[in-house]
Amino acid sequence: MEQIFDLAIIGGGPGGYVAAERAGAEGLNVVLFERKSLGGVCLNEGCIPTKTLLYSAKVYNYAKDGDHYGVYTENPTFKYDEIVARKNKVVKKLVAGVKAAMKANKVTVVDQQAVIEGRGKDGITIKAGEESYTAKNLLICAGSEAAVPPFPGLKEAGDVIVTNREILALEEQPKELVVIGGGVIGMEFAAFYSTLGTKVTVVEMLPKILGPLDDEISAMLQKQYEKKGIQFCLKCKVTGIEGNTVVYEDPEGNTQRVSGDKILVSVGRRANLQGYGLENLGVEFALNPAGRPYGIKVDEHMRTNIPGVYAAGDVTGFSMLAHTASREGEVAVNNILGKKDHMRYNAIPGVVYTNPEVAGTGITEEEAKKQGIDYKVVKLPMAYSGRFVAENERGEGICKIIVGAKYHEVLGVHMMGNPCSEIINAACIAIEQEMTLEQLKEVVFPHPTVSEIIKETAFTIR
Repeated sequence: MEQIFDLAIIGGGPGGYVAAERAGAEGLNVVLFERKSLGGVCLNEGCIPTKTLLYSAKVYNYAKDGDHYGVYTENPTFKYDEIVARKNKVVKKLVAGVKAAMKANKVTVVDQQAVIEGRGKDGITIKAGEESYTAKNLLICAGSEAAVPPFPGLKEAGDVIVTNREILALEEQPKELVVIGGGVIGMEFAAFYSTLGTKVTVVEMLPKILGPLDDEISAMLQKQYEKKGIQFCLKCKVTGIEGNTVVYEDPEGNTQRVSGDKILVSVGRRANLQGYGLENLGVEFALNPAGRPYGIKVDEHMRTNIPGVYAAGDVTGFSMLAHTASREGEVAVNNILGKKDHMRYNAIPGVVYTNPEVAGTGITEEEAKKQGIDYKVVKLPMAYSGRFVAENERGEGICKIIVGAKYHEVLGVHMMGNPCSEIINAACIAIEQEMTLEQLKEVVFPHPTVSEIIKETAFTIR
């Protein structure tokens, strides 16, 4: 007798596996389809492996600069193959953890490509391998893939060209690396390899790195990495690839060239909309200004235009972050369970795990201006935190809070300095709870911690 599931989930990344875990814990009978490896891009080819590499680079950096802290090491070095091996070990361990969570919550995991066949009398039918599955509800978490523009000469360059996937599998450290795209992925790999001694050049079409980031903090981070030897070619348009050379047009319209052992293409990601049979249900897509689909269209409850069909994560093409995907998956499951829940995007944190780290949530000063919001800015150097000074010799940083001009409600918080990735959640809570600076001042922060910088910044309001 064919088993009918309460919920079928396509994609085992942060959106899919978190949703499966939550649904299973609530007693739903869940089947999860993941054709590659549980954890998706984040765990296998993104968030976790890159952060593991970056931490090794940070440890090496501390070893080199140990004299700043009164600790001396003689000729510190590293072994690239062992750094990569540790990365692989961490990924393997965490994938096993996701598998254990699925088993604990009685989720049926199918390691086959899932294709939606349509809706029958008992629910939505999905084919995977030689088997068919039926579910009352469907959650699509098919994720995304690296967007690779059709630069002339790209295909002919062969394995010189890498995306986030291939660069993680490199067995040898490139001596010279050209990064096309100064976004989060590009900057994190630039930070990693430059710390290990690779000559890195970043070619970016925009006038700044990390486009959505607060302009002031973006400029500060760029200066930090220029001091470390990274060359930035901003407002430069790539026109082609010639072997291991990137050809680009500089701001004055002149043709320039830069070469590397590897060329990392990191210009963004594209939702996976093909190969899953979405057309068999008539799922509606969100369209860009040119009329081309960029993701599955959903409402604030993560519902598509088809009853019983939801979507979460990168496949919606909206906020392509692992933690966004996880929360969207939870919202979808809660609505399937009949619980009132909706997705909010006003306090989604964004982090760049360079050294120093940068993090932000809410609106930036530039967005406030664009939206015509009457606002104020309060900010402090990170050096106002005793813990920051104790742990970041010669470190630079800033905490910047955007507030409404009249009521001083917290609208955005943006920081540079270690470990702002670990303290930005306090700002997320402040925005979610619509706190004012006066209310934030009343919160007791532990001392000494770098997180105190948020409270100290709040006291600078005039």
